[in-house]
Amino acid sequence: MSAIAICSLGVVVVMGTILVLRQHAFLALILGAFLVALLTPEAALHAYGEERGLPGIAEQSASARVANGFADGCGKIAILIALAAVIGQCLLVSGAAEQIVRKIRAFFGEKRTPLAFLGSGFTLGIPVFFDTVFYLLIPLVRAFARHNPSLFLLSVLSVVAGASMAHSLVPPTPGPLLVAASLDVGLGTMIPAGFILGLITISAGYLYAKWANATFTIPMRLDEALTGTEESVEDRALPPLWFALLPVAVPLLFISGGTVTDLMGWTLAPIELLSDKNVAIGIGAILALVMACRYREGTTPLRETVQDALRSGGVIILITAGGAAFGEVLRQTGIAGQLAAYFPQTGGAILVIAFFLTALVRFAQGSATVAMITAVGIVAPLAEQVDLGFHPVYVALAIGCGSKPFPWMNDSGFWVVGRMSGMTESETLKTFSAMLTIMGLVGFAVVYVASVLLPLQA
Repeated sequence: MSAIAICSLGVVVVMGTILVLRQHAFLALILGAFLVALLTPEAALHAYGEERGLPGIAEQSASARVANGFADGCGKIAILIALAAVIGQCLLVSGAAEQIVRKIRAFFGEKRTPLAFLGSGFTLGIPVFFDTVFYLLIPLVRAFARHNPSLFLLSVLSVVAGASMAHSLVPPTPGPLLVAASLDVGLGTMIPAGFILGLITISAGYLYAKWANATFTIPMRLDEALTGTEESVEDRALPPLWFALLPVAVPLLFISGGTVTDLMGWTLAPIELLSDKNVAIGIGAILALVMACRYREGTTPLRETVQDALRSGGVIILITAGGAAFGEVLRQTGIAGQLAAYFPQTGGAILVIAFFLTALVRFAQGSATVAMITAVGIVAPLAEQVDLGFHPVYVALAIGCGSKPFPWMNDSGFWVVGRMSGMTESETLKTFSAMLTIMGLVGFAVVYVASVLLPLQA
């Protein structure tokens, strides 16, 4: 059986296990990985071992190769995801997220509050998962829309635009984190690149949101179970803005500082230590814990806050590491060499493949994160076979943009946004789904043009 057939069968098994059997994404990825590993011929393993300097890999069992891929994935992302989950949870319980939203709203003013929701969604979407950001901000959107009903849809879509793009472009969210690791793109490059592209794409999303708000008549349908008020937290003591931003800003500063010193050719031991991704995010987690200890409400022990964070983060680690195992066994089949025979040997072709393959997997099974980690398993070895002519960060960004188009009823985010905002399925399709598709396409166009005009050779 050819490598293309083996990998195609593996992808079908992953998507079928999720869609038909309705099983967890982790089980689907591991099942697909085992099947691919079992079907990989010994000759392909010998070739892979010679190429990678792993002469004994052909003697390893299928389960050992899957386990090794899983362990390697854990080594790259597990600590980061766990610490990022702690930061996100602490931002919520301490009121730091609330403070960030309030200050952004105050900066933009009441008339431009939808822009504040856009900025808040993007800022919070970096350390906090998309669904959580939407749950956090939708009560504020509804409270604002009671006095400004004509801006309800614009406000909802602004939150979605900001949080969804951060979710797919800016580490330490799991999708872009694994994609960057698989393509050997440092976080000091991926974070600012994703941030800049994110600002461009959310601007396009905001323009569409304004058009949709003026075109479609979608009222806020009152549901007291979903309606929150800002007044209910008005008297709460919140951390100052500078403190609220520290858990996110400090790691970004340290990681970016390490990138700058590398570019300048400087060797500074303290900077090298602090810019290590695990150390930098760890410092952010410590700052977040201090803030949560000082400002959280109620008598809930801090350890329960951490346990809640690690519980949700643990599931994401399993999915992401399972995706890493799946990607590793795909590489071992020799898929890159076979695909290279069918596509032009250019960096531009790799970008197109990366974007549309991710979009196809996203459309088929719904999850943006699963689409990214499935697609990079095929795209990464293919990119290694080609002289891209530009920095591989563009491939990572193309995959991130590819995870946005065509969300529909098989996407959990579709139902979260639709139900929490009171929209029908058809309304969600022509607003939420259309906007994410536009942002993904705009983002890919920007990536493609930038790869030509500003290649940023590694």
